Amino acid sequence: MGFRWVTLVDGLFTDGMTHSTSVHPTTVATQHPYVLERAFNTFDAEAVDRLYEPDALFVPRPGHPTTGPGRIPAHRDFLALRVPIRVTPRHTYVSGDLALLIVDWVVAGRAAHGEQVRIAGTATDIARRGSDGFWRYVVDNPFGTADGPERTGRPTPTEVGPTDSAAGPT
Repeated sequence: MGFRWVTLVDGLFTDGMTHSTSVHPTTVATQHPYVLERAFNTFDAEAVDRLYEPDALFVPRPGHPTTGPGRIPAHRDFLALRVPIRVTPRHTYVSGDLALLIVDWVVAGRAAHGEQVRIAGTATDIARRGSDGFWRYVVDNPFGTADGPERTGRPTPTEVGPTDSAAGPT
C-alpha cells in the first residue's frame, strides 16, 4: 500500500499539489513583481488576476490592451504554456500611492506542448497602493515599449488621436 501526499494550504487540504495557488498581495512596492512571479508560477489565472485592480489594464501583446474580466482569458493564454516566469526588477519608483515598476522577465523552458519556448521582455507597469495597504496593478504592460508585429511605419491619425482642423498646421 502506497501513501498519498496531502498538504495543508491556507486551511484547505490539497491533494498532490506542488505549490499553493493562494498568493497574497504585498504592502511593499518593490516586492510586487516577486508576488506576480509566485502567482504566475501557480499557473492559475485567477491567482494572477487578484493582483490587479478591478478595472486595471493588461497588455498581453503590444497594441492589444484588455481590462476587467477580459484579463482572465489573456492570463490563461500566457499560462497555458505551463512554463515558469522569472522576474528581475530593474527600477521601482514610488510617489505616494503610485509606483512605476520596470521589470525584466523571462518565460523559458519546455512548454506543455513539448517544445522549448523563450519569451522575454521588459515590463513597464504601474501599481497603486489600495486603502487596505496592498499594491495591485493599474497597468501591466509586460512588453513595455516593444512595437506590435502589426504596426509598421508611421501611426495613422486614429492612433495619434483626434485633430482640430480649425487649428491648422503646427
